Amino acid sequence: MLHTFVAYVEDKPGVLTRVASLFRRLNINIISLTVGHSERPGVSRMTIVADAHDLAGDRIRASLHKLEDVVDVDDIGRAPNVTRELALIKVAATAHNRSHIFELAEVFRARIVGARIVDLAPDSLMIEITGVESKIEGLIQVLNETEDRVLEVCRSGKMTMRRGKHSRGVLRAMGAGEPEVPKPVNLPLDTGHDNFADNI
Repeated sequence: MLHTFVAYVEDKPGVLTRVASLFRRLNINIISLTVGHSERPGVSRMTIVADAHDLAGDRIRASLHKLEDVVDVDDIGRAPNVTRELALIKVAATAHNRSHIFELAEVFRARIVGARIVDLAPDSLMIEITGVESKIEGLIQVLNETEDRVLEVCRSGKMTMRRGKHSRGVLRAMGAGEPEVPKPVNLPLDTGHDNFADNI
C-alpha cells in the first residue's frame, strides 16, 4: 500500500540523508521523493511516497517526528488532496510521425491539466505533461505502442496538497499559529433564555 507523507524540515545539510536512512532502517522502499521550498523561510517541504503495509503509516510518521530538523509530518494520503506530477518526455521524431505526436499532445491537453510540446529538434520532440500519475503513464504507453519511440523520460515525483483550508499541524509548521475561528454573524437577539445554545 502506498503512503504519502508531507514533512516540513529545516533547510540544513544532511536532512535528506537522515530521512532516506530512516526508511532504509525500516526496510521500506521510497517510491517518490520531492523536496522544495515551503511557505516559511528556512523550512523545506518534503513529499514522500512509500510502499508499506497499512499499519506502518503511524510508525513511519512517529519515526519521522523523532528525526533532528523535522518540524512537522502529515500523513496526507488518507485525506482529500490534490496530487500532480510533472514529466518531460523526449520522443524520436521524423517527418512521417511528427504530426501524430502533435495530435497526441493536443488530445492529452484536453483530457488533463496540461500537455504541450516544449522543444522541437530535427530528430526529436519534447512533451511537457502535468497531471496525475495514471495520465502520464497513459501517454507513455500510447507513445510506446505506436511507432513513436520514447528516447528519454524525466519525472518530478508526486506533489500533493490537502484540499481546503490548512490543518492546525500545517499552520504550526509554517509558524502561523492556530487557524482563525470565524465569528458568528446575524445571531438572533437574546430572548431571555439562560442557555446560550437556545439562542443560536
